Amino acid sequence: MGKIVAAEFVTLDGVYQAPGGPDEDRDGGFANGGWVVPFLSDQFGQYALETVLSADAFLFGRKTYDIFAASWPMTPDDDPVGAKFNGSPKYVASNTLTSSDWAGTTILSGDVAADVARIKSEVDGEIQLAGSGNLIQTLLKHDLIDEFNLIIFPVVVGAGKRLFGDGALPRTFRLAKSQIFDTGLIACVYERAGELGTGEYGIETGNYEPIKAQ
Repeated sequence: MGKIVAAEFVTLDGVYQAPGGPDEDRDGGFANGGWVVPFLSDQFGQYALETVLSADAFLFGRKTYDIFAASWPMTPDDDPVGAKFNGSPKYVASNTLTSSDWAGTTILSGDVAADVARIKSEVDGEIQLAGSGNLIQTLLKHDLIDEFNLIIFPVVVGAGKRLFGDGALPRTFRLAKSQIFDTGLIACVYERAGELGTGEYGIETGNYEPIKAQ
């Protein structure tokens, strides 16, 4: 049984849109693309490499797939990230794409949620989802994402597409791993931990204990 892992770059205000460049995604007039670039470092690169190499297959929305398919097949054979992308099974959700020259690609053109649920039952290991914000919204609504690998950037962009949009099912996640980068980034791996828990806290509720100074 596979698991869907969403590996995402996100700002402090929850935006995932256009991390890699100004023209990556200008939907909605977004003018702040490329917010990842000032924080690139060897430490960041090593973490990104380890993240990609942990995948057994990749899942994309159409826009992210087009970006990746236009670049990664051109990398030299000794590039470990390119080799991983080029040599692994790839699934792209699209109702318009009919064929692809990127080897190992399977096009999902029907009921995306049903297709992804089927892939989870057929693929052993980690099915990694990068970018693909529109697809993430669909998967969140159908409770199909098992883990988030988030790299949080210390920037606020003020507007843009939010990673967790309306319609995401309430859930609790457990912090399984974290790392602080020398450029101020924080990487957090969150695993599913069940339904959302709620409660009420305050002196008037009786659910209060004074905090004692250490």
